Amino acid sequence: MAHPYHHAVSSARTFGGQPEEYLPIHNWFDQTKAHLPDVRHRALLHSSFGIFLCEQVFGATLTLATGRQVPVRLIGEQHVREDMGGEIPTVQDWLGDLPLRPWMTRGAARLSEEGT
Repeated sequence: MAHPYHHAVSSARTFGGQPEEYLPIHNWFDQTKAHLPDVRHRALLHSSFGIFLCEQVFGATLTLATGRQVPVRLIGEQHVREDMGGEIPTVQDWLGDLPLRPWMTRGAARLSEEGT
């Protein structure tokens, strides 16, 4: 899906309520577009890790104006599945083939040089 609002409309259709009630959660998942404006931004939050992190940020449930409670995890799973062709990738899926670069271990090298 191209925009968080479209995810919100989908959530309202699926779980009830109004799209505006879901928009903060869908904006949260897509906030990374501000830093990497192509589909690679999804590597940061569009995963099982991102879904559980979203639940930590927004709480276990979203209470709609009607009083109905919707599990935030289900909303997150819907968002990720809609963007990832029905799949929920893991961090391993995203980063498993990421090449190790020397700059990634420089901090560890400095710590060992300092004797810690």
